[in-house]
Amino acid sequence: MCGGVYFQHGDDVLRIFYPNPKAVLPVLMNDGEIKLVAWGRRQKQPGNLPMTGWARLDSIYAGRWDKYFPKPVKIPVLSFMEKDLEGVSHWYDLQKGQFIQGLIAREGNEKRIYVVTIEPELEDAQIHSRWPRIVQKGERSRIEQFEM
Repeated sequence: MCGGVYFQHGDDVLRIFYPNPKAVLPVLMNDGEIKLVAWGRRQKQPGNLPMTGWARLDSIYAGRWDKYFPKPVKIPVLSFMEKDLEGVSHWYDLQKGQFIQGLIAREGNEKRIYVVTIEPELEDAQIHSRWPRIVQKGERSRIEQFEM
């Protein structure tokens, strides 16, 4: 489900894990700038956005995120971490020009990013129940084609 990421921000290389209540993810802006945005919401954190760090692609298509004014974004990371069914962590590198698909949700002044997840490929389904959606640079995904 993408429980951690490894990315470069300026001169710093950061390893961020979702359970940390101060977890942030990088967002690639249209002008090429990278901004850090709070990653999801945990149970004891204030706010009204969903208490999770992930958004299922099928739930986005079904309109369950519409009330949060979702906006698709690209998350530029070097690698991401998934835990297998036995709880063992595995790191997966992204190739140049690949990004994790993210969704920015808003409620009033609250803004958070959620990792978009999909059903894993058949060979990965035995290891992971959900997988982050990977998009290519310049690719217009279906999520970006419906009005947000």
